[in-house]
Parts: sequence; structure tokens; C-alpha cells
Amino acid sequence: MLLKKLLLSAILSCIGLTAVHAATEIWVSPNGSDKNAGTKEQPVQTVAQAVRLAREMRRLNDPKIDGGIQIFVKDGTYQLFEPIYIRTEDAGTISSPTTITNAPGEQPVISGGIQVKGWQKLRGTVKGLPKEAIGNVWVADAPKVHGRVIETRQLWVNDIKAVRARDRDGDSMSRILRWDKTTEQVWIPKPKTASLKDVETLEFLIHQWWEVANLRVRQYEDFGDSVRLSFYQPESKIQNEHPWPAPWHSTKTGNSAFFLSNAIQLLNQPGEWFQDIAAGKIYYWPRTGENLATANVVIPVLENLVQVNGSIDFPVQYFNLNGLHFKYATWLRPSHHGHVPHQAGLYMLEAYKLKVPGTPDKKGLENQAWLGRQGAGLIYNFAHNNKITNCTFMHMAATGIDFVRGSKNNFINGNVFKDLGGTALMVGTFSDEDYEAHIPFNPFDSRVVANGDIITNNLISNATNEDWGCVGIGAGFVKNITIANNDISDLGYSGISVGWGWSRMTNVMSNNKILANKITHYGKHMYDVAAVYTLSSQPGSQIMYNHIDSIYVAPYAHLPEHWFYLYCDEGSAYFTVKDNWCPQQKFLRNANGPNNLWENNGPMVSDSIRMSAGLKDEFKHLLKHRTDIDYKRPVNYFDGIEKNTGHD
Repeated sequence: MLLKKLLLSAILSCIGLTAVHAATEIWVSPNGSDKNAGTKEQPVQTVAQAVRLAREMRRLNDPKIDGGIQIFVKDGTYQLFEPIYIRTEDAGTISSPTTITNAPGEQPVISGGIQVKGWQKLRGTVKGLPKEAIGNVWVADAPKVHGRVIETRQLWVNDIKAVRARDRDGDSMSRILRWDKTTEQVWIPKPKTASLKDVETLEFLIHQWWEVANLRVRQYEDFGDSVRLSFYQPESKIQNEHPWPAPWHSTKTGNSAFFLSNAIQLLNQPGEWFQDIAAGKIYYWPRTGENLATANVVIPVLENLVQVNGSIDFPVQYFNLNGLHFKYATWLRPSHHGHVPHQAGLYMLEAYKLKVPGTPDKKGLENQAWLGRQGAGLIYNFAHNNKITNCTFMHMAATGIDFVRGSKNNFINGNVFKDLGGTALMVGTFSDEDYEAHIPFNPFDSRVVANGDIITNNLISNATNEDWGCVGIGAGFVKNITIANNDISDLGYSGISVGWGWSRMTNVMSNNKILANKITHYGKHMYDVAAVYTLSSQPGSQIMYNHIDSIYVAPYAHLPEHWFYLYCDEGSAYFTVKDNWCPQQKFLRNANGPNNLWENNGPMVSDSIRMSAGLKDEFKHLLKHRTDIDYKRPVNYFDGIEKNTGHD
């Protein structure tokens, strides 16, 4: 009953009451024309034009919009050449919202990708192609825009992501021999492949505790049974100066794992691909059953499909998205600058160990870091009272949706997030770029703080599949957020992360609620992991009624026992952690602040709480979109490894 009251109160405060007036309609169809009036009989062709028509109606105070504006999008794929921009001028009101929605019964796709056409089976060979690939590989010209080849880090064939050519297959990785921070070099065993000495595109991915780093290889020196790698700047300096997380050396659990990628010499398996940017070619070895003469092959072009840009004084309000499928978004920063994350996918712009530890806020602090955040398919700044409902977000290189700053009372409900390289949904400031990562966030103007957002009944599956250290839902310095009844599974790291700053000092965070979520089958690659993870002081916050199960056995974890169901990390204070079901009582409270209440967490929790967590009944149809769980993949248990706890 308490949970129902909390959720009802939160949802009503977010949605508000709307007046009963007929909304005016604008129609969009792939067969329309942007010169049309936008009626059902004469639809426009692009969503952007429909938004413009709505904007003009608001500018002119057209009385027809008193009941709001409904932009109906008919079936088809709408290929974008720039993001859909939603600005302050597009804001609606509580009685006259704007909603972009699918036409009844239809499933329009908003795409940031472009098809790769003209595939031909490769005749003969090309320099460096492995012998086993000869006769199996197909080739196509990479698409161009304005005479320039489109660069990509992802390729999808019939909606299935292909594997960027790498030296180890599946989850298999090698172990580094030695890392030298002084020379900024690593020694590795010699790969069992053709020489990679002169490969200019080679990348090195290293497993580091709770994150992975992508480093571009500048020099490859062959010493017979071992190889020494050097890297490009700026990532080489950042990788070697920052202390956490770092390359792992251990005779007990093994050194950090790694793999090499992005060379035609590594294209040796069905499902792998390589882009030769200089030659303007893409090479792909089809999987069984794939016919490239008829296959739908897509690469992403745009980083953002939608940009919602309000201002601190004039936020975008009452602008809703419903029933749309957002697909294909790119993120190329790792190809141009490398990628060395700090935590939860936030990458380091500068980071180093302090010669003299301590700052005014934290006497024992030994390091500092300034961070950036990954690209996102949909990005929101200063957005209030908006709804995102019944949509799909998939095939994206990094984040799905990112409410960067100034979000308030937004309602994200009943959506599917699937096949994402990074975090599904991010909310709030994470000490981005201009703010050192360990400083408690107390801005002069509180309107920049994410406040009152509601994230409910969303399915999140197979996120974090490129940056394994990202999370399902990541919230930074937020207050009054409600994260409830979501189904989260198949992740490389943690499920829900709330808080930032590593400090028990007062900050903007308070009254955050993580309620009745179902979080299973996580920790596939990274440890120091939990279903729910928190940082810093958050008075009045609650972690309650969640169903948590099945932490994967991560094959290259730095500390194989460092897995948890619940994890309150540095500075976590003033939390109520109660009535969370999990198969065992394996929790971590690390350097916590005061006044945390832990009560009744573990297998003794009522079965009714376990069964009630996750999607509400009216949203369980979304489960058909969840990635198939690999029940043969082992999960952790105190007394050994259990393949399936039976509680999925």
C-alpha cells in the first residue's frame, strides 16, 4: 500500500491535470511532402517539418491548439540527416501539450542510420586478410556524405549487431604481461595472427576493475614471443596518470584482460567486419543464413536523433513522445580521442594522482578527475514535465536517453531499451567537464539540478554491450527521482546507479526512491558491482521492494568475490534499505556516512514482494522484447556456481 501511494503521488505530480479539449492534428508520412499542409489527406514528409508547423501555430496563438497538438507519424522509416530539434519555442502548456506519436496501430522508425548497399563477394584477396577468410568475405563501398566516407564503429545486419574484427572470439580475452606507467607502454603476449606491426587502425581494449578503456595503438613492436604497445594522445597520458581504475596485476587472479580490434588481419570469423576508411570499403563475413544481396545492412551516422534544448529560464515543457521507434545512433569519440572512463561510462578529460593528498572537501582524497559524458540518441537540457512513453530505443553506440541538466518532473514510462553500447538512461549532472568529480554538488542556482523525474515500467535489456562499465540506469546529482517497476537484465556491470561525489558532505541529493525494480543477470564482465549502487549523502532516500537475482560469473574479474546485490559506496548516508529480495545476503557498505537503516533484505523477504517487482501487469507485454537470457552462463552463489537460481 505504501509503495502504491508513493508512486501515485509521484506520477500525479509529474503528469498534472489536463483540460478536455480536442487536440489539433498534424500528419507525417514517408509519402507526404513538406510543402503540404500537414492534414491527414495531405501529410508532410518529415517530423521536423511537423514540429515547425506546430511551432508556428504556437507563435501565432492559433486558437485551434487550445487542446494541444498531436503530430501523428505513419508507418515507415524516417531517415534523419540532422537531429530533430525541440526548442523553447516548441514548449506546450499543461492544457495544450504537443505530442509526437505513432499513427494508431502503426510503428514508425526514426533512424539515424544509413544503408550499406552494393555488396559483392570479394574476388581474390586484399592485403592482410586471413587465409580462412578468403572466399567468405563480402565487400561494399562505404556510404559517403558530401564526398566523405562515413566512419563507423558499428554495423548491423538484419537488426543484429556485427562484431568489429578482433583477435579473440566471444568473451575470450588475453592477459597483459606488464604495464609500465613511466613509459606509458604495455607488454602483451604475441597475438596468434598475421603481423599487426603496420596496422594504423589497431585498437586495444583493456579490462580495468569496473571499467574498460579503449586505446588507439600508435606503435606495435614485435619482440618474438611478446609485443610492446604504445598509444596515441590524449588517452595515453590519461590512462597512465589516473590511479582508479588501473591495470590489474595479480599472481592470484591474473593480470588485466585485453583484446585487439579493428584490423583486417583479425577478420577471421563469421559475423565479423572491418572498415578500411582510407580505401572507402567495408568488409564483412556473413553469418549462416545471411544473404548480403538482400540483407538490410545499416551503419549509424547521427550521434543525436533528438535534441531537446531549453534554457534555465525557459525550459522545454509539455512536449511528449509516444509510440516511436528510435534506431541507430553513433558515437565516434573513442576513434578520435580514445576512451578512458572513470565510472559508469563517464570518461576522463584529465585525471591524476595528487602528490599531496587532500582537498578542502575531503582530507584524504588522493586523486582528481574532470569528466565528459558519452553521446546519446536523445539528449535533453532544461526540460520539464515531458513524457516519453511506449517508445523503443535500440541499436545505439552509447547512451539511449540523457537528461543532462535542468530536468524536472519528466515521465519516462513503458519504453524498451535494447542493444545499446552504453547506459540506457542517464539523468542529472555527474560533475561534467567544469566540475571536479569528487566535489559535492551545491550549485548557486538549483534549477540546474534534476528534480522529480519518474522512470517506471521500462524494459532494459542488453545495454552496456560496448562500454561494459556503463549501467542500466545512471543518475548523478539528482533529487526526488523515482525509479520504479523497471525490468533490467543482461548488463556488463551494475543495474541502477544513483549518486555521485564519493562524499558524505551535504549536497543537492535527497528523497530519491528506487522501488520495486527487477534486476537480474548483470555483472557479465565487470565487478565491484551491484544491482543497486549508491554514492554520497542522500537524505530521505529509499531502496525498497526490489527483486535482485543472478549475478553472472565474470571470467576476468579482478576480484572474483567482489560481487554484490546491494552496494552503498563512499559517503552513502541517510538511506532506508528495506524489504529487498535477493537469494543471499551479500551486500557491501563501504565508508558509509551516518543514519542508514538496513532492514529485512535477502531471501527471507516476502514472496509477494519478489513477485510484485518489475513491470506492472499492463506492461508485461514488453518482456517479449527482452534479450534471451543465456541460462547456460554461470551465475554466482556463496557456496559455488549455480547455473540458474530459478527466480527469473
